[in-house]
Amino acid sequence: MVIAIDGLSLGAIYALIALGYTMVYGIAKMLNFAHGDVIMVGAYMIYTMCTLTWTTGSIPIWLGALISFVVAVVVCTVLGIVIEKVAYKPLRGASPLAALITAIGVSYLLQGVAQLIWGADQRTISILDRLGNIHAGSITIKWSSVVTLVCGAIIMVGLTLFVKKTRTGRAMLAVSEDKGAAQMMGINVNKIVSITFAIGSGLATFAALFYLPTTSISPTLGAMPGIKAFAAAVIGGIGSIPGAMVGGILLGVVEVVCNSIEGVASYTTAIEFALLIIILLVRPIGLLGKKRRVKV
Repeated sequence: MVIAIDGLSLGAIYALIALGYTMVYGIAKMLNFAHGDVIMVGAYMIYTMCTLTWTTGSIPIWLGALISFVVAVVVCTVLGIVIEKVAYKPLRGASPLAALITAIGVSYLLQGVAQLIWGADQRTISILDRLGNIHAGSITIKWSSVVTLVCGAIIMVGLTLFVKKTRTGRAMLAVSEDKGAAQMMGINVNKIVSITFAIGSGLATFAALFYLPTTSISPTLGAMPGIKAFAAAVIGGIGSIPGAMVGGILLGVVEVVCNSIEGVASYTTAIEFALLIIILLVRPIGLLGKKRRVKV
């Protein structure tokens, strides 16, 4: 029971990060490897704002945490838009390799700036941990895991409805299918791409909040979760929103189960990426990926 909930909650975190990867790839056809570092910026912003609001003592702790999270969401959303405008938009017609190298450069730039501002020392902040535990007989479940799972499910359902039911969401689908045809139909492709980066970066802040109870904050915080979430997006089918959710949940459950087995725990990361290789060998487009015809 506990392992299942912990696995699903970790999977929800990976899914939220993977959604950022898969949305950007589906619409802009590029891999934003700086996405994991946006999570790191969100974590630092939550830490900084909580430190400022909690030390004043003039407002309740929960209100300070809420303000901190809202500020972090705004900062990360703006950061995502700025990254797209400054680093990626000039490369819109360039080769995929140029965009990939630029994304890696942006990733290291964010890590370097974070180290200059906050230093290299690891920091911790307790927000969701303050909720305590649920005790049901001999079973103890963290409230943070339950909140992560519930909020993750709500966000995923909300994003799916947004994409399918709203005008902007349908425009995103159109750009994903055929950017040139969408532009001919009057859709502002540049605006849609910016909105996609904004949504992905905002989701990264949620992932940062949910990930904080399990780790400390450092300039390289987003590296490993980012790589695993990218693997989850590929497992589910890069470019597919439901695929990112399925891939994230699957990877999270596998990680928690492997970590719970004493003789297997040290090989957890290897097992996760071995799973990625096996799935791609059997189904190269991912579990829920769709075959696309490429015009030549």
